[in-house]
Amino acid sequence: MTELNVTVLADPGAAEPPAVFVHGVLAWGDDDLYGFGRQRALAASRRLLLVDRRGHGGSPDLDGPHRTDYEVDAADVVSLLGEGAHLVGHSYGGVAALLAASRRPDLVRSLCLIQPGSLRVAEEHPVIAECLARNRAATGSLPADMSAEDYLALATSSVGMPSPEATPERLRAARTSMGERPCWDAAVELGPIADADWPSLVVVGDWASAPEAYRRLAGEPLTIAAQVLAERIGADLLTVPGFYPHVQEPDQVNRALLDLWSRA
Repeated sequence: MTELNVTVLADPGAAEPPAVFVHGVLAWGDDDLYGFGRQRALAASRRLLLVDRRGHGGSPDLDGPHRTDYEVDAADVVSLLGEGAHLVGHSYGGVAALLAASRRPDLVRSLCLIQPGSLRVAEEHPVIAECLARNRAATGSLPADMSAEDYLALATSSVGMPSPEATPERLRAARTSMGERPCWDAAVELGPIADADWPSLVVVGDWASAPEAYRRLAGEPLTIAAQVLAERIGADLLTVPGFYPHVQEPDQVNRALLDLWSRA
C-alpha cells in the first residue's frame, strides 16, 4: 500500500473511533479553501484523519493512465478505516467514500456525503442525463498542451467563479484533475449502505448565492443526485446556504457531524 499523507488532528481527550475525511477536486485534506480545513474544530471531540488523495497535497501521484481514480481512492479509504471509523466525503471524495462504505460497511460507523459527485445514482432524471451527456462529450477534449494554470482558470471562470491563487499545491491539484478518471460515471452498489445499521447524512447547498452558470451546470445536477441518493440509502438530507457547505457554513455542518457521530 502506497503511503498517503494524512493530517491527524486530536485534542487531549478526543474520542474514538476516528473520523476519516476525503476531499474533493482542486484541494487537499486540510485545505481551507476547498478541503476540510474548517473542520479542524471537530478535533476537540474526535480524532480526525484528513487524507490527501493521490496526486494531491503531500500524497504521491498515481501510476497509470489517470492521475487519480475513484476506485484506487476507495481502496485507500478502506485501508484508513482501520478497525472502524466515521467517514466523510466531499465531491470526488464523496464517490470514494460511497464505494468504500459499500464494500466494507462493517468498518464504517457513520457516513456523511457532502455534495457527492455520484451522478449515476439518478441517471434517469432528465437534468442528470443531460449533464452526463455533456460531461461525457467533454471528456478528453482538453488541449494536450493545456497548462495547470490555464486549467485552474478554466475550471473556475467557466462557471462564473473567481480563480484561486495559483500556489504550487493548487496547481498540482489542478494537474491531477486534468487527468482524473471521471467520478460522475462511477457505478456504486448502494444496497450494502441502505442495509447498514449505522446512520448516514447527505449535505447539499441551496446554491442561491452561486453564479447562474455554476448553479445550472453543477448545482442542479448535484442537488438532484443528493436528493435521490439520500432517499435510496435512507440518509438524512441537510440543505444549507451556499454551494460549498462545509466551507461556507462550517458551524452548521460541524454541528450536523457531531450529531451524526453521537447517534452512531
